[in-house]
Amino acid sequence: MLQISMFIALILLTLAVAGCMYRVLRGPSMADRITALDTVGVNIIAIIVVLSMMLDTQAYLEVMLLVGILAFLGTVAFAKYIERGVVIEHEQEDRDDIDDSDDR
Repeated sequence: MLQISMFIALILLTLAVAGCMYRVLRGPSMADRITALDTVGVNIIAIIVVLSMMLDTQAYLEVMLLVGILAFLGTVAFAKYIERGVVIEHEQEDRDDIDDSDDR
């Protein structure tokens, strides 16, 4: 009975990933796409958990952590890109602007 429940959970999680991927590709706004991409990461972690339980192994625990970290970093990077237009800010450009204004 537990194996059937886990198999059904795998199917539902896979459908959820497919639905989120549709939202990532066709999302009306960038925020919707980022939220859907974050949800894809969470669903992939859940799929790995269910697979780990079905196979009765702990070999995939590191994979879950890695996917979680990558999903978090991706979400933060996309959110920062939406907010400021860049992911990594360069302080050198700011200093050059200050130096140019001091010379005048």
